Amino acid sequence: MNIGFIGLGNMGAPMAHNLLKAGHALRVFDLSTGAVAALVDAGAKGADSACGVLQDAEIVITMLPASAHVKAVYLGDDGLLAKVKPGVLLIDSSTIDPLAAREVAKSAAAHGNPMLDAPVSGGTGGAAAGTLTFMVGGAEADFAKAQPVLAAMGRNIVHCGGSGNGQVAKVANNMLLGISMIGVAEAMALGVSLGIDAKVLANIINTSSGRCWSSDTNNPYPGVLDNAPASRGYSGGFGTDLMLKDLGLATDAARQIRQPVILGALAQQLYQRFSCDGHGGLDFSAIINAYLGPQDKS
Repeated sequence: MNIGFIGLGNMGAPMAHNLLKAGHALRVFDLSTGAVAALVDAGAKGADSACGVLQDAEIVITMLPASAHVKAVYLGDDGLLAKVKPGVLLIDSSTIDPLAAREVAKSAAAHGNPMLDAPVSGGTGGAAAGTLTFMVGGAEADFAKAQPVLAAMGRNIVHCGGSGNGQVAKVANNMLLGISMIGVAEAMALGVSLGIDAKVLANIINTSSGRCWSSDTNNPYPGVLDNAPASRGYSGGFGTDLMLKDLGLATDAARQIRQPVILGALAQQLYQRFSCDGHGGLDFSAIINAYLGPQDKS
C-alpha cells in the first residue's frame, strides 16, 4: 500500500521503519532532514513538505508533538486538507486532546476524507519492536481498512468507538501511568529508606498486590531492572516532559467536562515541578529522585 508518513521523531521513525519491513511503499516528511534521510536509506521516498507525501498516497499517517502541530498540518492554508484527494484515509497517531481530534476529523469528513485518531502506548521500545497498542477512534469501516496497516506497527489494535475516543483512552491510560509511577517511586523510596534491599522489595511488589507496569517493567529504582531507564541514568524511555504533556491533556479535558481527577492533577503538579527543576528530558521514572536522598541516587 502507498502510505504517506509525517513525523519521524522517537516514535514515528521506528513506526515508519516497520511499515517498510511489512512491504508498504512509504513517502515521508519531517522537519529534520536527517530523519528523512535515514528513512530514505531504508527504502522510503522523501518529500520536501508535508503535502509532498500525498503523491500516490492511499493512507496518510501523522505522528506529531501536540494539538497545535496537528491542526497546522491538517487545517492550515497549505495543510493536508487543502490538497489531499477525497477518499484518502487519514490516521493521526499523535497524542492530542480529544476535542481537537474531533475538530480535525470533522473538517476531514467535510472534505470527503475519513479520519481515525490512533494514539499509541508502548514507548520507544514498543515502536521499535512493532508491539505498540493502538487506541483507535472513528468509524468501524475505516478502522477495518486501517487495521492491517496498524498491525505492521503494533500488536494490540483496539477500536474505542467514535471519533476522538482513541485520544480519550490514551489520556486516561497515561494519567493512570503517571499516578502509578509516583506510587511505585514512593513505595520503593520508603522501603529502601527503612532498610530493605531494593531488588528484594521490587520482587515482593511484583509477586504481590502492588504489581503494575511501573514496578515490573519500568521500575524507577536504579539497578533493580537492568533494561529499565533507571539503570542507565534515566536516558531513553518516555520523557518527563511527554508525561507532563499527557497529564495536562487529561486534566484539561477533565476541566472541560467538570470531572474530578484529584490524583491526576496532583501528579501533573509533581511532574511540572520536576520538569521546572531541569529534568524534563529524563525518563518519567526519574520522578523517584524527588524522594531519594543524595546518597541513594546513582
